[in-house]
Amino acid sequence: MVAADERTAISFSLSPGHAADGPEGRKLLAETDWNLCPEVRAVIMDRAYEGNETRQLVLNLKLEPVVPPKSTRLSPWEYDRELHKRRNEVERPFRRLKGFSRIFSHFENLDVIFTAYIQFALVVEALRGVCVNTP
Repeated sequence: MVAADERTAISFSLSPGHAADGPEGRKLLAETDWNLCPEVRAVIMDRAYEGNETRQLVLNLKLEPVVPPKSTRLSPWEYDRELHKRRNEVERPFRRLKGFSRIFSHFENLDVIFTAYIQFALVVEALRGVCVNTP
């Protein structure tokens, strides 16, 4: 999932349970239409995405990769530590989705039905963040 904030998912996809995060994340980043999100300037990632290929993809998208280098890196890079502290905002949509029992328990056998439940849950969560004042 690519999330703009704690309530807004930009895009997501299902992947096999045995698939590694890095290649799946790169595919999702590459497929995302970043012109629809002009306010996004940086991509905050955890160390699962700190590989050279992922960082270069983010740079090619004209975004700033905000990811700490692994401790085994011979030549570590600098990154915005204050911005990286906001990574928990990206984790919040995952936690919110787990509150929906059909998603958490993965009752559905068909990917299309499971995807529909995720889309529905994302819409519900986005609407929960909207404050409507009626007179």
